[in-house]
Amino acid sequence: MSKVDNVERNGINWYPGHMAKARREIGEAMSKVDLVFELVDARCPEASRNPILNELIGKKPRIIILNKADLADEKVNKMWIERFKKENQSAILADSVKGTGVKEIVKAAYLIMDEKLKKQEAKGMVGGNIKAMIVGIPNVGKSTLINKIAGKQTANTGNKPGVTKKNQWIRLDDRLQLLDTPGVLWPKLDDEVHARHLAYVEAIKDEVVEIEEIAVQLADELAQNYKKELYERFKIADDFSYEMPYELLEEIGRKRGCLIKGGEIDYNKAANVLIDEFRSGKIGRLSLERP
Repeated sequence: MSKVDNVERNGINWYPGHMAKARREIGEAMSKVDLVFELVDARCPEASRNPILNELIGKKPRIIILNKADLADEKVNKMWIERFKKENQSAILADSVKGTGVKEIVKAAYLIMDEKLKKQEAKGMVGGNIKAMIVGIPNVGKSTLINKIAGKQTANTGNKPGVTKKNQWIRLDDRLQLLDTPGVLWPKLDDEVHARHLAYVEAIKDEVVEIEEIAVQLADELAQNYKKELYERFKIADDFSYEMPYELLEEIGRKRGCLIKGGEIDYNKAANVLIDEFRSGKIGRLSLERP
């Protein structure tokens, strides 16, 4: 059984103790906050919404932040915003690196909490505070977004899952405090497509999946939905077709010179090239999921 099969079927190898601890700490802290910022990956909003968080958040007000929106298909982004709007759910597109959407996030928080702040002022509590919590899966960009909102380096950042190790309070402005939490995955993925999407965006560490298998599946998905962008990026002929998905990865390898002795394809190198260029947006703005 491959590593990715373990991830999809067993759902245990990648759920370390610190995630179980983080889940418990988030649950304990939930009563201390007024609202929740739920951060998801705009390329796969369904796969990156942790069902455990629904249980923990309950009926508490929340703002869904579709981060890395700059890497996702612009038309599909709009479709997701409309979907959440129909569900009477506040949702905002964001790019934590450039800071896009940051002002809208803060405005939305104050709008949702307006009634509470007015009640505090009526009781003579001038300058009442808003306490928010930010939650999401690993590697979705929470720490980078927090630093953009705060305007300074307040949270540790990195391009690998698991940078934030514990809960920490951060003051964003005079009235808004934010509780940063570690990224939390859930103990079992029942949906194999969602499992793959999480692997594509590196919410699941590369070390626990078969990178070549993941790349074959990614190439096939992109060819179905973004053939023009994929073929142009790797200079593949328009009339190129394949019967088995691995043949597409082979073609990508040939075009990029990912070869070993005897002219054989270096599948690992080809896989890493494809995945790296997808994650960095070099192939184009691509969405893995549509409403």
